[in-house]
Amino acid sequence: MLEVAALENGTAIDHIPPEQLFKVAQLLELQKVNSRITIGNNLLSKKMGRKGIVKIADRFFSDDEISRIALVAPNVILNIIRNYKVVEKKKVNLPNRIVDIVKCNNPKCISNNEPMASCFEVIDREKVTIKCRYCERSINKEDIIIK
Repeated sequence: MLEVAALENGTAIDHIPPEQLFKVAQLLELQKVNSRITIGNNLLSKKMGRKGIVKIADRFFSDDEISRIALVAPNVILNIIRNYKVVEKKKVNLPNRIVDIVKCNNPKCISNNEPMASCFEVIDREKVTIKCRYCERSINKEDIIIK
């Protein structure tokens, strides 16, 4: 049974944990996109049991946008589609360093009080734990605040 329409050109973001689907949509600012968007949630998945998927026509993502996705859904697959065929599959990976995407949770951190870019090192890829370069506070996935 076909649950989501085929995409001629664009990106399909697959294997999104259902509880993170709308966070991914928010991070990618999909409300500002003028092209066709298909969002499916709680779809059946052999791999995950249930999953979310986002298909965006005629849109391809920058490394910065992909890094944002990895912060909340580190195991998604990006499918690049051209002429109704998947021409490339990318597994989203956290970069070693995350610059100016996350806000430090420490209100006294210099990155919150001076005009400068925040900077975090990834210290645990599996659990998605990051550490502020300036104040050295560790932040777990569920406590990450995206700028």
